[in-house]
Amino acid sequence: MGEGNRLILWGGGTTRTMRPHWAMHELRLGYEHHLIGSRSGATEDAEFRERLNPKGKIPVLEDGDFVLTESAAIVTHLADCHGEASGLTPPVGTRERARYNEWCFYVAMELDAHTLYIVRKHRDLAEIYGEAPIAVEEAFAGFDRQIMAAEAKLGDGRSYLLGETFTGADILLTTCLDWQTFYDRPLPPWLAAYRGRIRTRPAYQSATALNYSILPDGTLRQGPPSL
Repeated sequence: MGEGNRLILWGGGTTRTMRPHWAMHELRLGYEHHLIGSRSGATEDAEFRERLNPKGKIPVLEDGDFVLTESAAIVTHLADCHGEASGLTPPVGTRERARYNEWCFYVAMELDAHTLYIVRKHRDLAEIYGEAPIAVEEAFAGFDRQIMAAEAKLGDGRSYLLGETFTGADILLTTCLDWQTFYDRPLPPWLAAYRGRIRTRPAYQSATALNYSILPDGTLRQGPPSL
C-alpha cells in the first residue's frame, strides 16, 4: 500500500511505540524510524500535527502516502499488508480473525487505557494530570482482575492467545505485561511464564534495544531499559 511502499515509523521510548517496532522486526521489514518521544515537544510541531497526527500522539506509521495512527491498528495493518504469510494476523472474515480482534480490543481498553494508563497519568505524570492515589490503587486492582481472562486462557496449555500461532495480539498483551512488571507488580504464573518465553524471541529483543534507546521525553537512555 502507498507509493513505493516506503515505511516510516515515528515514535520510541514507550510500550505503545514498542508494538509497531516489534511487528516490523517480526516481519523483517526494512523501515525508517524517527525515535521521537511522547513528551519531547516533537509531537507538538505544527507540521507533525498537520501532516501526521492531529492528536499529537505516537506511534505514527507512514506507508507510502498512507498515514496510520494507533498502535494496534498499525500492527494489524503491517501484518495484513506486508506479512500475509507470517501468521501475525488471521485471515479477514474468519472466526480466528474475530477472536484476534477481540483480544486486541481487550488489551487496548481493559489493560492499557482503563488501568495502566490511569497509573501513568495520575502517578507518573501527576504534575500534569494531578495526583489521584485512589484512582491509581483502583487501576492496579482493575488490571489484576482483567488480566485473569488471559491467565485463564493460557492456562489450558496453549502457547499463545490464539493457540499455537504467535500473532499481533501477543505483541499487544506482552507490552502490557512489561508495563505492569516495570511497576514492580507481580503477574499470575501462566502469564509470567508466557512473558518469559516471548521475551526470548529475537524480534522482541532487537525491537526492545531500538525502541527503548530513548526515554519517553526523547532523551537518550543511560543503560538498558528496566522491563
